[in-house]
Amino acid sequence: MKIFFSGIGGSGMSAIAHFMADKGHTVVGSDRTFDRNPDHPLCRLLKMKGITIVPQDGDGIDKSFDFAVFSTAVEADNREILKAKDIGTIIKKRPEYLAEIIASLRTIAIAGTSGKSTVAGMLAFLMQRLGLNPNFIGGGKVKQFKTESNSGNSLAGSSDYLVVEACESDGTIVHYRPEHSIILNLSLDHHTVDRTAEMFKTLVKNTEDMIIINADDENLRKIHIKNAITFSIDSPSDYVATDIVYKPFSTDFSLNNTGFSLSLPGKYNLYNALSCIAILSEMGSSLNEIADVLHEFKGIERRFDIYLKDREKLVIDDYAHNPHKISSLMQTIRPVKESICYIFQPHGFAPTRMMKKEYGETFINNLRDSDHLILLPIYYAGGTISKDISSDDLAAEIKAQGKSAEVVNDRKVILERVHEWNNYIVLGARDDTLADFAKEIAEMLTNRL
Repeated sequence: MKIFFSGIGGSGMSAIAHFMADKGHTVVGSDRTFDRNPDHPLCRLLKMKGITIVPQDGDGIDKSFDFAVFSTAVEADNREILKAKDIGTIIKKRPEYLAEIIASLRTIAIAGTSGKSTVAGMLAFLMQRLGLNPNFIGGGKVKQFKTESNSGNSLAGSSDYLVVEACESDGTIVHYRPEHSIILNLSLDHHTVDRTAEMFKTLVKNTEDMIIINADDENLRKIHIKNAITFSIDSPSDYVATDIVYKPFSTDFSLNNTGFSLSLPGKYNLYNALSCIAILSEMGSSLNEIADVLHEFKGIERRFDIYLKDREKLVIDDYAHNPHKISSLMQTIRPVKESICYIFQPHGFAPTRMMKKEYGETFINNLRDSDHLILLPIYYAGGTISKDISSDDLAAEIKAQGKSAEVVNDRKVILERVHEWNNYIVLGARDDTLADFAKEIAEMLTNRL
């Protein structure tokens, strides 16, 4: 087939486009980001894969394409959409097309308000190491899948298994019909807990075979999912972790008298690993086989990425952006260092407005007297939105409870003051320049006399 992808630079779009190119299809795409920056790293990578990148002006679409896939970020009056309609090209939105791919394979859907990217990547990696040769379409970049022509968020395997990250953000998760589903947790993120719960109920109804759920999650328990296979740390379940040893940057544990080592820290990553162990065991892999390869998984880009670690200094970059993720990360890192400067960039005006109260509670409850919080301006990805909230609103609430917090509008100011702290955790979603910023902080601390 010959497929056109409009908005190919998005994480979800690039994964599907890359996947289809690896499956032997002809792929052409456009993105306004690439129009502004033709040397963008992802643009170069897609070209190395053999994908043709054209300007997003409508001229790249013609009648030779079987269909065109449009990112949900592409507006209805975009010239490419108008051109596709004018010449009669079949138009599909990214979620619609992903649902078609999911229905065509033996799909394992990874859902939940936190941990989807890590679990999808971890499961795909483990399946590959166990010889199951999976396909993979994810939102996060698996470090060990990255090559010069693969950003790490897709994998074209020889089997009919597909591991996919099933995100609830745009509501289209209700159209997915997977063979198996894992539901990791349920908390406030893109939508209210009740609305997300309804979506998860529909996913469960649409799942053909196994449902794997976290038995420790209170909100998931309220859904009353019947005949689910369960995993847990604190509650009775089918797969309970025991003998747990949380180390600063890794975790050891046992399950049914089999010892496991995970090269990722924290309780939240232990839950992620347990979900993978549960489904792999139910699919026929032995616990010993899984234990032999689990420790090899190095994680997902921008999930607890360590840029500097020595006796005196620490710099970590992480994608954490909703209250649950931020709280989990802060609780994991607290025992490692006595004082930490957190730098958080809220993502989106609407999400920040919806989670303002929970953001405040998260930082108020987790910041110690020795810690400091720097809030960057709210990240704006474009589109029409009411900008009636700011990072100053968050900071005021946190400071009112006696915590050390401030808003810094220019990252250069932080770099000029970098000597004030030895330990930095950079947090925020979607903006990859945050990783570059963390790297710059690490380099400056390393070179500091």
